[in-house]
Amino acid sequence: MPARRPWLLLIHQVPPKPDYVRVKVRRRLHDVGAIALKSTVYALPNGAQSLEDFQWTLREIVRLGGQGAICEASFLGGQDAAAIASLFRAARKGGAQARAAAAARRLAAAGPMRGRTWVTRKGVHVDRIASAWLIRRFIDRTAKFRFVPDRSPRGGPRELRFDMFDGEFTHEGDRCTFEVLLDRFRLDDPALAALGEIVHDLDLNDAKFRRAETPGIGKVIAGIAMAQKDDRARIERGSALLDDLHVYFTRKAPRARGR
Repeated sequence: MPARRPWLLLIHQVPPKPDYVRVKVRRRLHDVGAIALKSTVYALPNGAQSLEDFQWTLREIVRLGGQGAICEASFLGGQDAAAIASLFRAARKGGAQARAAAAARRLAAAGPMRGRTWVTRKGVHVDRIASAWLIRRFIDRTAKFRFVPDRSPRGGPRELRFDMFDGEFTHEGDRCTFEVLLDRFRLDDPALAALGEIVHDLDLNDAKFRRAETPGIGKVIAGIAMAQKDDRARIERGSALLDDLHVYFTRKAPRARGR
C-alpha cells in the first residue's frame, strides 16, 4: 500500500456572484484552519478530521453552485513544505484560541455544568464514545446526548457540540476531541492521559504513542460498534469498558507520555 501523502488540498471554484458566496467559503476554510496556497487552493495536514472538514466544506461549495475536488499531495517543488507547516500551525493556533474563547463564553453564560445536552454525529465510534464517557464521568454527570446525521445548527444555550465540524469541543491540531476535553477542563489525571494516548492513536491512526494496549482496545471498541447499532447502547457498553480501563491505569502507573 503506498504511503499516505502528508497534505490534503481542496481545489475549488465558486460563482463570481453573489459576493457573499466567496466570503462564506473563505470564512469556513479559515475556521477549520486551512491555509491558502492560491486563491482557490487550500491545504490541511492529511488526517481523518482534515478530510471531514474539507468534505463538509466541499459539500457547501457545491450547494452554493460551485465545484471542487479534494486530493492528497506532497510538495516536490515550488512550495516550501516547512514554511507551509509553520503557516498551518499559526492558523490552527489562532482558530483553536477563538474556539476556546467562544466555548468559555458559552459555558459562563449557561451557568453550572449540569444537565447539558451534548450534541454529536450519529454512528459514534472511538473518539465520540470515549468523549461521551469522559463528559458524563468527569465533566457533567447528568449530561444528555443528542445525535445528528451530519452537521447541526447551533442549538439552545444549554447545548454543546463535540467531535463534529465547528463544534465547541472538537479536534485541534493533531489532538483528538478526547485530548481537547482533557485540556479544556484541566483533567490532570495520569490514567486519563493514558486513555487519551490510546484514543488518539485509534482515532487519528498516526501511531504517535504506540501503547501496547491500543490494538486490543481498538478491537473491543470495533466489536461494540458492530454489535450495537444504537448510539446510546454503544456509549453504555463503551463506558463500562472505559470505567474498567480507568481503574487499570490508575492502579498501574502509566508510562510517561510520549515514550
